[in-house]
Amino acid sequence: MMTLFCQYPSKKLQRLVLLGWFCCLQGCVSSPALLDDAVISYDKSITETLSKQLLLNIARAHQHQPMHFTGISNIAATFGFQFTAGAGPAFTGDSGALLVPSFGGSISENPTISIVPMEGEEFTRRLLEPLQEAKLTMLLRQGADVDLILRLLIDELRLTDAKGDQVYPNQPADAPGYRTFRQAMLHLSAIQDRHALYVNPLLFDRNWVLPAATFSTDQFSDLQNEFTVHYDIEHQQLKLTKRVTGHIILSNYNPVSLSNAERGQLQQEADSLHSNEIMVDIRPGYPGGEWPWHGTLRLRSFHNVLNFIGQGISDSPEYAVAQHPQTPPVKENPAQTLAVMVSDNEPKQADLSVKFAGRYYAVKPEVGYQWNREGFRLLYQVFQMTMSELSQQDAPSITIAK
Repeated sequence: MMTLFCQYPSKKLQRLVLLGWFCCLQGCVSSPALLDDAVISYDKSITETLSKQLLLNIARAHQHQPMHFTGISNIAATFGFQFTAGAGPAFTGDSGALLVPSFGGSISENPTISIVPMEGEEFTRRLLEPLQEAKLTMLLRQGADVDLILRLLIDELRLTDAKGDQVYPNQPADAPGYRTFRQAMLHLSAIQDRHALYVNPLLFDRNWVLPAATFSTDQFSDLQNEFTVHYDIEHQQLKLTKRVTGHIILSNYNPVSLSNAERGQLQQEADSLHSNEIMVDIRPGYPGGEWPWHGTLRLRSFHNVLNFIGQGISDSPEYAVAQHPQTPPVKENPAQTLAVMVSDNEPKQADLSVKFAGRYYAVKPEVGYQWNREGFRLLYQVFQMTMSELSQQDAPSITIAK
């Protein structure tokens, strides 16, 4: 928008007005930088908001209160650029008869933020259902400390020996079971430190033998698209072979080194497990084989993960556990999986804190390593993997127009 206070502008004034328009154009050209700053600012705010919600729900778990989450489903930000130009007589001096140009401009931002309560059957199911094998596999393949991931997400360890299955819960109240669980996780961490921990699917060949006479020529050609086909002329039979990708297994050896029959036997055993269980096989003769064991890890739900952390603050605190005598030294072995500090005053040294019921909660700062910070980052990632799509929520939203 431009306003002129002179009906017949001089050439000098015209040049000044053009200069003003050029300045306005420069402002418009700089708008991508403004947009970039806005996107980064909104991104930081959303990340901090979700992090505080995680801390808030840990506080609720600590005080035995129901959990609740709210998400930001949409941000629509509108930027307005306005320019004004004018001219008027000088107020004083010998130049009072001359026209003096005046310019002005403004930039406005009007964001509309949609807030959606995360509720309903779909989100509740994701919150309460145990995590699945595939999600644990993705986290393990990031290279984070396996001890940290498993202490955070695993509910119990089942070891199979000559006496049958023995259950060792990841619950501090069960001292013997908790000690064995912690020692087993430390043993896996020691194997990982030696770059010998495998998180691989079981690959094996399945074979079928069928009478050749039951297939036509066209059917025989179709079989070759999916199977490796061997024709036994003497017995008039077709031997079909197909490579199958099976369940994930944690091991101190490469499963490919096993025979096809051994891999098939492990797959058969894994087929009997639940979708929230993953097999672990530590064999002698490989790194970590000083303490061989075979069993399964059972995953928690995300709701139980938050409960475990919240109850660990005071109701059921974790404690130090020494490694197994057969386990080599490990890099880190903190007493708590994720230490959360509670105080009456806002902690100045913490990266993030939230106030609930008159008290402040924060991830406890550390000296020497980043265990707690890494643990909270993993918690954030697990939540992102667990939550449902906000665009699919049917709950009413709250819109705030700034």
